[in-house]
Amino acid sequence: MASSGEAIARLLAEVGWQPEQLARRLNECAERHGRGERLHLKTPYKWKRGDIPRSPWPSLTAALLSEQLRRSITLDELGWPDDGFEAVPASAGLELPWSPAGALQAAVVVNESEGMTQRRMFLALLGSALTSPAHEWLIAQPPHSVASATGRPISGGVVDHLDAVTASLRRMDDHFGSGQTLGLVRQHLSTVVGVLRDRRYTDDVGRRLHATAGELLRLAGWLSFDGGQHSQAQRFWIAGLYQAQTAGDRGLGANILGFMSCQAKDLGQLRQAVTLAETARASYPATSPKVAAILDLRAAEAYANNGSATDARRALDGAFGRLTDNPAQHGDPDWAYWINEAQAHAQAGYCYVKLEDWPRAREHLRAALRLQGNEYSREGALRNALLATTYVRQQHADLDRALSLGDQAVQTLTGQVTSARCIKHVRNLVGNLTPYRRTPAVRRFCQDAKDLIST
Repeated sequence: MASSGEAIARLLAEVGWQPEQLARRLNECAERHGRGERLHLKTPYKWKRGDIPRSPWPSLTAALLSEQLRRSITLDELGWPDDGFEAVPASAGLELPWSPAGALQAAVVVNESEGMTQRRMFLALLGSALTSPAHEWLIAQPPHSVASATGRPISGGVVDHLDAVTASLRRMDDHFGSGQTLGLVRQHLSTVVGVLRDRRYTDDVGRRLHATAGELLRLAGWLSFDGGQHSQAQRFWIAGLYQAQTAGDRGLGANILGFMSCQAKDLGQLRQAVTLAETARASYPATSPKVAAILDLRAAEAYANNGSATDARRALDGAFGRLTDNPAQHGDPDWAYWINEAQAHAQAGYCYVKLEDWPRAREHLRAALRLQGNEYSREGALRNALLATTYVRQQHADLDRALSLGDQAVQTLTGQVTSARCIKHVRNLVGNLTPYRRTPAVRRFCQDAKDLIST
């Protein structure tokens, strides 16, 4: 039997990596999943000489090599002992029937297990595994009845109160970001899950309760994504799709797919981002112009990140057109409250930044900042960082304007709101300023942003 050193050397040769490349990939994996451990780039050379890595690197190495080689690589094959750490896909425990019982189980599984990750890591879904839940949701048959006949009865009026709390949590996120809101969302989700499990209700009330749980799971996924916890976000969103299917709410399910598309582009899964966005658009009957506009904007972002300028512009035109349509006959869902002209301009600006069309990006981002008022502190920081980037990247850089906007973004993200997603754009701005680092004002800004970026 080959020694552990021979085994890792053989597998590295098979995948075509040097030890330094393995270390970089493992560090990226750890960062993507919110863990603080990091490897020195030379450490895998010790593994080739027979040293045994400490936890969590054995399990992560096996998972990473399995993904690259498209076959199962076990710790036994590597010659390493079981370190008690488990690395599993984000869909683990969520291969459930598309039924009311499956939906309830999905909500219980994700809400009770998310804090217990010290010895277990959920690995973010990539490739076809990322789009598989969307396709399952799309073809799942709706249940005939969602009623429950056990426990004390509950009325629709109680669901109204639960939904009011959910609406407050959505708006709290606008002002405080993910760090201060996720725990409250999970507590409220526990309450709704308890009602679904233990109370008696009619079919109509049951569908409303599942829709409430689905929106809380959507929000929890968004807060996790905004905080850089990608696999946790995916677990919440998959569970949310189960609730949307049980509730018979195509708009909610399509909105969740839109968020999954938004995350996919951040994970570098550009084709999958387009697939998820188009699946969302195809699945929704467009009964609410606001919801349809949101889905068009998600598609525009996916196409822009994929470099498809024509498709991105077409989706943006569709979104702005929807916002001028007549209101929905039966009203818009409360979760669509955020979409307005300012948000549409902001997301159009982001798309043109990705397409490196600096004049169009600047025009839309200026409009977004002019229209937004003071209600979106996190979104304001994001828009300032993106607009600053346009001033740096234009043909003749305007450093004064770029730094003024950058300072505002750093100030907001340091003292008012928590968002790893927005901090990433400040990091990008600092990177774009690299050619001007000898300028004292640029050097000062980069130093001021250093502590924020390190978080």
